[in-house]
Amino acid sequence: MSLRIIFMGTPEFSVPTLRALKEAGHEIVAVYTQPPRPAGRRGLDLTKSPVHQAAELLGIPVFTPVNFKEPEEREKFRTLNADVAVVVAYGLLLPEAILTGTRLGCYNGHASLLPRWRGAAPIQRAIMAGDEKTGMMVMKMEKGLDTGPVALTREVSIGENMTAGELHDKLMLAGARAMADAMEKLGADDLPLTPQAEEGVLYAAKIDKAETRIDFSRPSREVHDHIRGLSPFPGAWFEAEIGGKPERIKVLASERAEGRGVSGEILDDALTIACGEGAVRLVKLQKAGGKPLPAEDFLRGTPLARGTRLA
Repeated sequence: MSLRIIFMGTPEFSVPTLRALKEAGHEIVAVYTQPPRPAGRRGLDLTKSPVHQAAELLGIPVFTPVNFKEPEEREKFRTLNADVAVVVAYGLLLPEAILTGTRLGCYNGHASLLPRWRGAAPIQRAIMAGDEKTGMMVMKMEKGLDTGPVALTREVSIGENMTAGELHDKLMLAGARAMADAMEKLGADDLPLTPQAEEGVLYAAKIDKAETRIDFSRPSREVHDHIRGLSPFPGAWFEAEIGGKPERIKVLASERAEGRGVSGEILDDALTIACGEGAVRLVKLQKAGGKPLPAEDFLRGTPLARGTRLA
């Protein structure tokens, strides 16, 4: 049975799910997304979110409230008479009036294997912790932060060198399929809910700029996971002296390597860097204002000599 759905999402991550629900024959009665934000180099142009743009192309009404504190916004939501709300990376906390404002409640697509990595940055945190698998979970929302019962799970493996950007894209597609499957089951009254385990709860705090600097004194496994967990954004970085002044350089890809030395020391001409234990090879780098480049190309324009110590 097709459902009347309110879709709530904002970034590119949410768009495949919106399209999958539409293609499955459900009626998307409205889309809620974050308001247009300043963009461009001068921040003067207001840019609609990826979900906003996708919804307009699909001919779906779009609403962009700043929050749901006003009674009028809550009443507008309720009078849409939707069967269910689907939430994927919306970016606003939903009050009780919204969580209960549809016939069947709100279902969230969350990018982790709950209860591990509840919260804002589950993709990055899973990689930074060295997890070998993660997944997409469809969860019925309640007032707690990602605490609701789970309806459906799709596991995704994390490759040894996979970056957060690559995992993001993999989960984005898995999430779209998972939510389409879940809504088909919900429409058939065949979507059981399982409470989350009480053990194994971890919170995926938002990435802080203060934790993006690479600490080469850590073991190579941790350094490698840190780099790929922050790639491509915000990017892990180190400082090196170039042209007589320190310059910040982002590392967008790395791999573990053999080698020993003082932590941060460049061990060879292929950018193998000594860590507190083992070494990492820097594979893709980017200077401020420059393009991401393979290490070989980067070194042609920015020589970093063997024996140099990175900080």
